[in-house]
Amino acid sequence: MNEKIRKITQDSIRGERIYGFKVGDGVKVHVRIKEGEKERIQIFSGIVIARKGTGATEMFTVRRISFGIGVEKVFPIHSPYIEKIEIDRTSVTMRAKLYFLRKRVGKEAMKVRERQLPVAKAR
Repeated sequence: MNEKIRKITQDSIRGERIYGFKVGDGVKVHVRIKEGEKERIQIFSGIVIARKGTGATEMFTVRRISFGIGVEKVFPIHSPYIEKIEIDRTSVTMRAKLYFLRKRVGKEAMKVRERQLPVAKAR
């Protein structure tokens, strides 16, 4: 890769912005929204159905059902407008992309096999 391009992409990547979520996890994305002179934080919660790209161009897609209609948003991971990403629940997926959730209706549209956390045995 060209040295100039490498330098520009390294400047846009923030080291503290590495999140441990994966496809199938339920997340809450805290997005900073600017309205005129004011700024506020808006939370978009849903299931991560895709992650794509590398480095500064890495993005993830979050899907949720709002008033019976599926809504998807694509967020750049290293965006300065993302305040933080909270992981609600983790899941076990068998695929890299969960686009099949788009065809599901109702409660089935948000069902992904959730991870069973190991229970510590008392001794």
